[in-house]
Parts: sequence; C-alpha cells; structure tokens
Amino acid sequence: MSFQRLAQFLFLLTGLCLSAFAQGFKSELEAPEKVSLVVKNLDGRVSVVASEEQQKKVTIDARSTGLEVAPDDVKVVSKGGTFQIDVRPRGEKNRIDIVVTIPTRSKVEVEGQAGAVDVIGSVESAVVKTDTGTIHADVPLEAVKFNFVWEASKPRYMSDVELPPIKEKAGGVYRLSGRLGEKSVKKEDGLVALDFRTQRGVVLLNIDPERAPADLRERPLTQAAQSIVRGGDPSLVEAIRKVSPKMFGDYAKTLPPPEKEPSLLKGGTVPGRLVTAVAPQLMRFNASVTDRNGRAIGGMRESDFTVWENGIERRVTSVAPANEPFNLVLLLDVSGSIEERMDFIRKAARDFLRTTSPQDKISIISFRDDIQVISDFSTDRELLSRKLDEIDAGGGTALYDALGYVLSEQIKRLRGERTAIVVMSDGDDNKSFLPFPAILDALSESGALVYPLYVPSGLIPEASVPRPEITIDPLRTRYLTLTTRADEEGRKLAAASGGIYYPIRRLEDLQKAYDDVVAQLRSAYTITYASNSVSSSPRVRVRTNRDGASVRLSPVVELNNP
Repeated sequence: MSFQRLAQFLFLLTGLCLSAFAQGFKSELEAPEKVSLVVKNLDGRVSVVASEEQQKKVTIDARSTGLEVAPDDVKVVSKGGTFQIDVRPRGEKNRIDIVVTIPTRSKVEVEGQAGAVDVIGSVESAVVKTDTGTIHADVPLEAVKFNFVWEASKPRYMSDVELPPIKEKAGGVYRLSGRLGEKSVKKEDGLVALDFRTQRGVVLLNIDPERAPADLRERPLTQAAQSIVRGGDPSLVEAIRKVSPKMFGDYAKTLPPPEKEPSLLKGGTVPGRLVTAVAPQLMRFNASVTDRNGRAIGGMRESDFTVWENGIERRVTSVAPANEPFNLVLLLDVSGSIEERMDFIRKAARDFLRTTSPQDKISIISFRDDIQVISDFSTDRELLSRKLDEIDAGGGTALYDALGYVLSEQIKRLRGERTAIVVMSDGDDNKSFLPFPAILDALSESGALVYPLYVPSGLIPEASVPRPEITIDPLRTRYLTLTTRADEEGRKLAAASGGIYYPIRRLEDLQKAYDDVVAQLRSAYTITYASNSVSSSPRVRVRTNRDGASVRLSPVVELNNP
C-alpha cells in the first residue's frame, strides 16, 4: 500500500470511528509551508500525516472512547513554525488518540509509550520514541536514511524492502541503520531521515499494519511455511519473505528452479479450467448458487441461468444437481488453548467423518505452531478414524499458515475439482508467518470453499462426551464467546471463498453445522450449454435471474446480480 493510499485509509478510518468515540475536538491552525511538530502522548495513539493537500496549516483531531476531551487535555503551543502538542495522560480506559495533519517535508518528533505511532507521507525527518508501542512509517523510499534501535529486547520489525543485518551493541541494545535509494540526496533535495527508538516495540517500514503477523521474531521456517514457499504463490511467498528474510533466503537457496506447471493428481483437470467438452458443441461446468446470506439455493432450472461464452450469450440445454464427490480437508486446531480437550476434538472429527458421503475423499490436517498431516485424501473412514489418535497437541496457533499450507500443497493440485476446507478452531492466530489478508487474497483464486466452525475453547467440556449442562459453573456457557477478531475473520474467510461461517455457541450446534456443511456441498449444479468455441477452455460468465443470488464456478469466477 503506497503512503498516499494509506493516508487516505487513515482519514477514512478516522471518519468512520468518530461515531464510536464519546467526545473529541478538531482544531485547524495557520502554519508556514513547513513546520516542526513535537507530540507527547504517553497513553494514546499518535498518527501524523504529511499531506500535499495540507498547505500552510496544521490540523489536530483528538478523540477518546472514554471521558470527554476537555480543552486543557490537549495543550497546543505554536511559535513560528514549531507546534508542540502535549496530551494529558488519563489511563488506557480514557486515553486520547490524535491524528495530526501537516504540510509535506516537515519535521516530526513523537514520544509515546504503549500506543502505536504512525508517520505517513513525505516528511523531512521523524524522530519517534516508544516503550512497547508499534512504530509504523509509510514514506517515499527514493532516498531514506534510517536508524532503528531496540533498547530492551531483540528486534521485531518488518519492511517492504530488504534491510541490512542487525547489529548488537553493549548492554543488549540492537541497532538497524543504513540508507535506501539514492545515497547522494540531501534533506533539502528530498531525503527522508527516520530515527526510531523503542524498548520492546515493533517497527514497520512501508508495511500495512493489517498485513503484519502476530509473531515478527526471526525464526526458522516451519514445515507449513516451507511448503508455502515451495508452492510458489507470489503473494504468500512474498509475505513470508518479509517476515523472515534471512531464514527465507537460506531456504530458498536450497530449492530447485520452480516447475512451469504444477503437478496434478491422476484424473485431475487442468488448473484454472472451468468447463469441459462433453459432446460436439456442448460444454459443461459445475456451479453453486447462494442467496444474500450465503445459503445454497435449490430447485433451479434452465430458465434460471444465462450463460455467456467469450462474451456471446449461449443457450442452456440442461441443469442438473451435481453428484460428483467432494475433496474435503478437515483442518483441526490442536494448539495449547485446547490441549486438554483432545478427546473432544477426536470425537468431533469422527462425527464429521460419519456425516460425509462415503465417496467423499477426506484429508485430515491438525495444526498448532506447525501443521501435522494426519492423513492425505482417502475414502477409508476406518483408516481416517485411527489416524486421529496420532495427533500431537499443544503450543501456539498458526491458523493462517495451516490454511496457506492447504492452499499451496493440497488444493493447488486439485484445481478444477470440487474442494472444500472445514476448519474447527477458536479462530485466534498468534504464531503464523502469514498475515490474514494474504490468506484472503489466495483464497479468492483457489476455488476452494471454506467453512469455518469456530468453537470458543472454554465451551469444550471437561469430559470427552459433550455435556454442556454439567460444568463447575452452570452459568459458564452463557458468557463464552469468540473473540471479536476471530468472529470477524471467520466471516471474511467464508465470504471470500463462497463458504459459510458457523459460530458455535452450544456444543450440540456442531452436528447441526456438520449436517448443513454437507447439505451445502451437495447443493450444486451441473450446467450444460450449447457452445460454438474452438477453444478447450473458453471464457465463461454466468448470471441467474434470482434476486440477490450469487453464482460461483470452480475455481475463480463469481458474479453477483445487481
């Protein structure tokens, strides 16, 4: 994301959040073409945006989700071209966050503690000091001089460009410094000087904070991460490179040149092919149709569909329920949060195996810090059930990496076939190399349906047999919920893939979810149309006349009715 786009996003985010804030104020002050800005905010967040549209003025927007922001809570002193802003410390609950917009090529100095600090746009210099707060800069990289220092911890950072090695100084201090771009450029000619000092914070250089994973420590690549690198998906590979550049480089050197075409399972179709010729001038494809709530629509006929082939409307000759078996990946969270509940996890997985059709091929993968392949695709239910006893539990939660592994290693070789991923987890990732947005990007091109079944870890009973009424505290289950982030991300995973999200609130909801997942997978159509194309893989577009319905073709085509 460029710093211009990020600035626009920050303005939009600020505007959207105004209604959520209890009280605040906005002030606009006259200023010269360039200013020196000094901000001290020990409790809240500070965002400084250097905007080309901000000419000869400084704008201050201060907000709080707690108590009203009084006039003396934000003290502003201006003298000449220097603006000093001191924010009164009021504690985390009543903290004050501020966004300051200044002219480009200004000087910035910010002091904070736990709050994040953003510096966005073409500044002349930025000096930032925090305790644990993240320091995020998004600046032009044509000419940058930088000095990043961690005073009380090993470095945690992420950069859009490759940076030199870390240097460890006396007393456990770590320094990362150097220059980027044109080395001869001076401040008066456009050089950006960044001086960041933090005790234990994270430093992000031209990285969207939403694309930064939870764990930024340099660490060896896991089995999942290595498989993702081998898979060759550009966005996923680049995400891992940015998180762990040294380990990524060392591993990449051991790999042979990438294959031009991915390997296919026996009987598989060409990746990306949507339609198959079934007779002279007849083509066929599979499609699922869902309503506004993501629910499958049944009972559709030829008159309900319109098909275009290479931009020309074609006649639909038949529509029939799709009866082909599915390839299903059962992805099981066995991290530390549910380590003592493995009997429940195994029983829940076996219940799902019994719910699916005997012809469906199922692969079982568990994940914690890393993935464990319990079984590759198989129709042997007894084998799959026995394999569940081999699960190793405990450790962190690398949910995004597990999804990335499935997309890179298992789903990639099945493109053109009907595939789905059923995820049973509490949804809280804390150990992945991959950030969540990278998974969303990869999902939209995979053709795989994702069905997140998110179960709060505290909802799982002590005994292996679900008995939600019998607990130490009878009121416990009334207050057990998923985290806000897990709930939001579960919905996004389902929406991006065409699946359905199931937040499990009672244990008996699990079997209902299993039944519904299988019903949704069976609610697809095989559509045959009259073709006039000489190509074996023509470009196909589909619409339905059902109001608000969405049509999804395997692997990547999806169109919504207006």
